[in-house]
Amino acid sequence: MDIVIQALVMGLVQGLTEFLPVSSSGHLILVPFLMGWDDAFLNSLEFSVMLHLGTLAALLGYFRADWLRLVPAGLASLRDRSFGDDPDRRLAWLIAVASIPALVLGFLLNDLVSTRFREVGLVALALVVGGAILWLAERWGTRTRAIGGLGFGGALGIGLAQAAALVPGISRSGISISAGLFAGLERESAARFSFLLATPAILGAGLLKGAEAAVEGIPAEDIDAIIAGATVSAVVGWLSIRFLLRLLQTGTFTPFVIYRLLVGTAIVVYFSV
Repeated sequence: MDIVIQALVMGLVQGLTEFLPVSSSGHLILVPFLMGWDDAFLNSLEFSVMLHLGTLAALLGYFRADWLRLVPAGLASLRDRSFGDDPDRRLAWLIAVASIPALVLGFLLNDLVSTRFREVGLVALALVVGGAILWLAERWGTRTRAIGGLGFGGALGIGLAQAAALVPGISRSGISISAGLFAGLERESAARFSFLLATPAILGAGLLKGAEAAVEGIPAEDIDAIIAGATVSAVVGWLSIRFLLRLLQTGTFTPFVIYRLLVGTAIVVYFSV
């Protein structure tokens, strides 16, 4: 199969699974395995960086109005050394505090995650574990708070949970949404905070991996495939954010729990027979 077509498929997978709570990193490992694709380009650092930049563009595009308020509000709080009565100042610092665990651990464990945590069996197990956690969060979360009711302890807990998504299959959105539900957030508020929190995490990972990719250089013959994958990732990512936030106005996370358990269990059984 032409590498551009494969890149388009991987961009579609990245855009869908980065924001739906089913694990993008896990699916980016599973899909080439299941399709029998062994081209090294699909697992290359350069391609991974561009796919993540695509989903970063989706985040910034969808939440542009939020960030145009939050960034100035955060800077103003530094200037005044006070939140005042501005909820955006407080939210900016909630996001900053929650971002620390993933940024620190992502930097420290980057090499380990890139080499040791990419086994298909581990991804399947993580899908099941993450699905079970999401189910428990759905069952036990009180869902009584909007984002404005989140405290700094709860935000740090969500940030620590997000750091666990360094393991492929856990899902950044899935585990941070679960932590938000455990902290008492409403479903839509938990998803929205998770998406806002994903922005600095994906930006940090993009800068780290982008620096490595810049050293290695981008082969000229792969540019078309990279552009194709990144573009699809951005467009589908934007649509995925929109879809999930609308779904959660009346729906639950149960379909994603069922999907994770079925896929994870099926792969475990496949390797067991």
